[in-house]
Amino acid sequence: MERIAIVDGIRTPFAKAWTVFEDIPAQKLGALCVRELLERTGLAPGLVDEVIFGCVAQPMEASNIARVISLNSGIPERKRAYTVSRNCASGLESVTSAWEKIITGMDEIVIAGGTESMSNIPFFFGKEITKTLTRLGKAKTAWEKLRLIAAVRPAQLKPVLGLVEGLTDPVCGLNMGSTAEVLAKELGITRQEQDDFALRSHQRAVAARAKLKEEIVPVITGRKFDAVLEDDNGPRENLTPEALAKMKPYFDRAAGTVTVGNSCQVTDGACCMLVMKEEKAKAMGYEPLGYIRSYAYEGLDPSRMGLGPAYAIPAALKKAGLALKDIGVTEINEAFAAQVLASVRMLASKKFAEENLGLSAAVGELDPDKLNVNGSGISVGHPVGATGSRLILTVLKEMKRRGLQYGLASLCVGGGQGGAVVLER
Repeated sequence: MERIAIVDGIRTPFAKAWTVFEDIPAQKLGALCVRELLERTGLAPGLVDEVIFGCVAQPMEASNIARVISLNSGIPERKRAYTVSRNCASGLESVTSAWEKIITGMDEIVIAGGTESMSNIPFFFGKEITKTLTRLGKAKTAWEKLRLIAAVRPAQLKPVLGLVEGLTDPVCGLNMGSTAEVLAKELGITRQEQDDFALRSHQRAVAARAKLKEEIVPVITGRKFDAVLEDDNGPRENLTPEALAKMKPYFDRAAGTVTVGNSCQVTDGACCMLVMKEEKAKAMGYEPLGYIRSYAYEGLDPSRMGLGPAYAIPAALKKAGLALKDIGVTEINEAFAAQVLASVRMLASKKFAEENLGLSAAVGELDPDKLNVNGSGISVGHPVGATGSRLILTVLKEMKRRGLQYGLASLCVGGGQGGAVVLER
């Protein structure tokens, strides 16, 4: 089978929600990336067959956000575009969808990525007030309108937070943070372990700032366009164990261990990459960043969704014909420290492998010095629709720096799934 190449990629800085990107919609963040990618690769927009973007909270004003991004990036209107959503793996799904379209001959050149503006996820009114407003719009007399307005009760005006609703699983009824608490309690993952992991994430992200600039396009910000964000603004330079220890449990206030300090940040950002066959890339004079060796998506109990990588990683490794020890650098998105720690434990557990994966031996030990070497969701941030693409880009850049042959990117997925992709150079 012909190899599918990732020629190059770019992303915006990742910005904490309701900070410098709060006035930049997801479609604009995505278009900024695509235009920069075209500029850096020198690719004529007319050569792009399709644009595929992941997005979880699609803006109402930009339905099929991939199409909006494509047109706003100067790609001709005859070219195709579509949006994918696999919750937190949406940015991963866009890249593997590009692989599928190219390997089957449907496309030759695809731009794939993800975007999210969590700052702009709206508030909603409940059903009762929505009905009242609908009837108000249809009312024909002043008396009818007055009667409807008089019937409104203050409780009906309480908004429904779109972000909270989106992060709550409708099947198991748990917020994503509560699923992390489930794993922490079941596996005995302590608050100290989680805080230590979070601190290391910030320290690594701060230390990696110069490296991460290689994958970032600076973005003009501010209401007067008088400032520029050049780096992720989530990593905290002076974070201390004491500061983390002071944070109270957020999802189980009485007996929990998961805090905002050892959880991913709510973030805005976008990422995209240029994908084509290896022979096509070479014919066009490109030296690819790397290739997609294999990928896998697996399902599991939604209330334990954080274990997604422990299911998806072995499936992707099997398809690649590799073992975990063959992988030089790994990214597992840090939705929650407890979730990553749980996945690492299960990968090393023979019992888990036997009972859940049908294997006779553990998948393997993950070397902490090869895991999330530049920080991840806790420090860099997690714009849900974009993270999957960011993981791939960061792994490929790190593989190039270290001269590695194999890398791995994985993440858990709200709703009870896991995704993983094996990359090679």
